[in-house]
Amino acid sequence: MSNIELTVDGMKCGGCSGRLKRVLEATDGITGTDIVLDTKKVTVEYDAANIDTDAIKGLIEGAGFTVLAA
Repeated sequence: MSNIELTVDGMKCGGCSGRLKRVLEATDGITGTDIVLDTKKVTVEYDAANIDTDAIKGLIEGAGFTVLAA
């Protein structure tokens, strides 16, 4: 398994982070997420054989958030 930590803008409440967590964890290849709303940090555990970091970033942006940094 691989991990990536991203800084994500646009999460303003627990509902936002919960929605992002559901989107990510419903995706094949993503095995877990940890979201810290206060620091805007999103850590994604994933199987690199099934999904890459560009696809993960695309999922986040498709959910209405902005990836600021990896």
